[in-house]
Amino acid sequence: MRSGLRLLLLSTLVVLASACASNKQEEVLPEKTYYENARQAMTSGNFNEAEQNLDALETYYPFGRYAEQAQLDLIYARYQNLDLEGSRAAADRFLRLNPQSDHADYALYMRGLASYNLDIGLAARYFPIDVAARDPGEQLQSFRDFSELLNRYPDSQYVADARQRMIAVRNRMAELELHAARYYIKRQAYVAANNRARYVIENYPTATVSEEALIILAETFRFLELKKGSQDAIAMLRTNFPESEAFNDNGEFEVDLLKGENRSLTNVVTFGLMGDE
Repeated sequence: MRSGLRLLLLSTLVVLASACASNKQEEVLPEKTYYENARQAMTSGNFNEAEQNLDALETYYPFGRYAEQAQLDLIYARYQNLDLEGSRAAADRFLRLNPQSDHADYALYMRGLASYNLDIGLAARYFPIDVAARDPGEQLQSFRDFSELLNRYPDSQYVADARQRMIAVRNRMAELELHAARYYIKRQAYVAANNRARYVIENYPTATVSEEALIILAETFRFLELKKGSQDAIAMLRTNFPESEAFNDNGEFEVDLLKGENRSLTNVVTFGLMGDE
């Protein structure tokens, strides 16, 4: 009986001690203290601690003196902490609460930057992942964010970088289409490859892969016995890429991407389901 009472008393003391410790941990600090702690943590590169202090600042002083700056710092701290979705959410919240802020361009830029890197993620930083072969996902969202930045804040200091990233997104999207075209060529699905190459030329004419797209276009048109389409693609290639390796020393188009194939047009169009039996 006595041992049971001792055990009960001991348990009660442990619970009370834990409660006291918990209350001590949850002690609310002055607004300025949270802010200064967060700034010091960011300066030293401790973004996890910075985020904790900024979260507390927003929780206990949502309309305080440092509220707007804390929201901006939280966007950055989460981004540096590799919490890209959290950074984007913080940017969304800032824009919603402060639509007329002088720093709205920064929030919009960071939202686009978070989306820009979200598809690549940590894996691509350490492993040889072909980004072009992946679903573009948030790339289009980042393009929209950067485009909105350019339209709403054309004089922003972040415009130059946003414009370069928009070009990179276009190149990624075009490369994704070419990746599919190469796959279709391996599968001997030349109509599908032609469609993908044509999509690149029509939608991403200045992309870095446009030369290859024109070569694929010319070759598949020629194989499909569409002479004019092939001639037009070769003419466009000659105009935009006169030094292309697709031209021999005499300036003639000399590429044979489809060499070794001996299939009928019917077989190609039907993905091998008909013809050449």
